[in-house]
Amino acid sequence: MDGAPQDGVPATQQTCYRHPGREANVRCTRCERPVCPECMVSASVGFQCPECVSAGSAGGREPRTRYGGRVVSGTAAVTKSLIAVNLVVYLLAHFLSDKFVIPLQLVGGGYYEGHKVGVAEGPDQWYRLVTAIFTHQSLPHLALNMLSLWWIGPPVEAALGRIRFLALYVLAGLGGSALSFVFMGPGDASLGASGAIFGLLGAIGVLVKRVGGDMRPIATILVLNLVFTFAWAGIDWRAHIGGLVFGAAIAFGMTHGPRERRTQTQVVTCALAVAAIVAMVCIGVADFPAF
Repeated sequence: MDGAPQDGVPATQQTCYRHPGREANVRCTRCERPVCPECMVSASVGFQCPECVSAGSAGGREPRTRYGGRVVSGTAAVTKSLIAVNLVVYLLAHFLSDKFVIPLQLVGGGYYEGHKVGVAEGPDQWYRLVTAIFTHQSLPHLALNMLSLWWIGPPVEAALGRIRFLALYVLAGLGGSALSFVFMGPGDASLGASGAIFGLLGAIGVLVKRVGGDMRPIATILVLNLVFTFAWAGIDWRAHIGGLVFGAAIAFGMTHGPRERRTQTQVVTCALAVAAIVAMVCIGVADFPAF
């Protein structure tokens, strides 16, 4: 009852439990101990004492994004890291030229320094599916892809969280590489982050649709990019289409699973994507023409 004595001290003359002698006219909403203005911590309802705040932080759940990712301080750390990796690889490619690039680019099958190389040669060459995603030789190619990543990456990363965003980016890039390899012939080669970028385009479309946003700007950007893909000679449309399909499919699985089994659904989605990529590569190896 308001005004009732506590430990022999009238409510109007309470002292802070942490600072004896300081008047305290507010009680912690959790433990009901009196606290002075210095010790008052604003809560969703009323004020709490420092000890209750610490206990609640230790035992409470950390904040999560709508789709289960951790909410962390800082902005777009993974996006910036991916851009940095691409820049470093480009600089190495620029100064070291073909002896650095050829072992990294996506090659279906061919000869290099008298040896057979390429994804068709077996699992020891499948690393090219990954390294090609981070390799550029042309500055305009690098600039276009990195600007696109800078614009599209942060909102997708903020929505999914860092780990889910990175998984989507890499798997979309791998999906683009795998589809590109399926249609490759001897001597064909491909490189660049475009497949992963198209994966982010597909993902942001799914995210906007999921929250009931306006799809017209996304659709316009996507159509323009597809027109550019098929109209410009030398662009690997297979990587673009593969990345787009995988990015959209993975984003759908990450955002539409039941909340109580959200993480499990996302893991299964990524596992199915990996299985599909491996299956495509195996089909490509089996059907690759002799050289």
